[in-house]
Amino acid sequence: MLNSPLVLRRSWALVVPAVLLIGCAKHAPPPPPPPQVRYLTVEPQSVTITTELPGRTNAYRIAEIRPQVSGVILKRMFVEGHDVRAGQQLYQIDPAPYQATLDSARASLEKAQAALVSATALAERYKPLTEARAVSRQDYDNAISSQAQAKADVASAKASIESARINLLYTKVLSPISGRTGRSSVTEGALVTAAQTTDLVVVQQLDPIYVDVVQPITLLLRLKRELAAGTIKKVGDNQALVRISLEDNSDYPHAGKLKFAEVTVDTGTGSVTLRAEFPNPEGTLLPGMFVHERIDEGVNEAALLVPQQGVTHDARGEPTAMVLNANNQAELRVLKTDRAIGDQWLVSDGIKAGDKVIVQGLQSIKPATALDAKPITLDELRQSMSDAKPSQAH
Repeated sequence: MLNSPLVLRRSWALVVPAVLLIGCAKHAPPPPPPPQVRYLTVEPQSVTITTELPGRTNAYRIAEIRPQVSGVILKRMFVEGHDVRAGQQLYQIDPAPYQATLDSARASLEKAQAALVSATALAERYKPLTEARAVSRQDYDNAISSQAQAKADVASAKASIESARINLLYTKVLSPISGRTGRSSVTEGALVTAAQTTDLVVVQQLDPIYVDVVQPITLLLRLKRELAAGTIKKVGDNQALVRISLEDNSDYPHAGKLKFAEVTVDTGTGSVTLRAEFPNPEGTLLPGMFVHERIDEGVNEAALLVPQQGVTHDARGEPTAMVLNANNQAELRVLKTDRAIGDQWLVSDGIKAGDKVIVQGLQSIKPATALDAKPITLDELRQSMSDAKPSQAH
């Protein structure tokens, strides 16, 4: 009975599917390996906190030189772009007509003084004669009046002389400040007028020099609090020590003073202009240069820094990071970043000391995904980024 055809057929019907299942199992593809990532363990460290503010240089003082009398320019007495001293003559306006006016005023004074002598003598002669009734009182009064008028003529002539003398001095156009000259707008033979609005030349004092920075009012309030708390180094009353770097990223050798007084808030933008004063003995800084101003705000002894490669931003613009949890899975964290320090973010919330922040392989992972995670140091991360730049360029 066991070897009957029916029994054999049923046995083969059970064996064949089992064999087929075993064959399929042997040829099924293996599951994909977990994504490979590299993580950096965040450790507290001592960091000097600085604030960098972009700004531009402005001259300490600016003098727009204009003529105070009219005339023809006879001579320019400076070299464009060179330094001049306060009181140094810059131009000579033709003095001949003003010299003639001065000479005429002096002659008028002499004439008035002679008339005064005559009027005084007449009044003195009339006085005793009037008392003796040899001269009428009216004649004496007229003599006194003539004497007073002669005195007034003398005073007027002296004033005319002083006016003519001043105008003659104004033919010598002087620099009111020490500084560097710009381009001259006139040459010899040009006619200038006392009422003209065009300057002859501009003189700018460049030592010291200002650096103006436009920033939100919130920054000013924060810096004032830190200045009062002593975390920012003071160099005077309501002044902080600052340094700058130039457009070629070189450091300017002289420190300056940031002044917190006399700032005005722009009602339209809510920003303020912070002014710093820097010595400029070598003349390195010129008006209009773009510079970066740095303020040391103290030292954070337990700062948490996260490489910028490990920080992204979500749809709302908030900074986020992937952190490796105890189950070797990615966990999304929303961060609160304070500022950038070099190639890292200073994080004040969202991570803690000892967290493992994923810095490589972020493109292929999602939260709660099991990962093949390996540690990496900051130096190794920087080296890998440096090695990747040439290949990206190609």
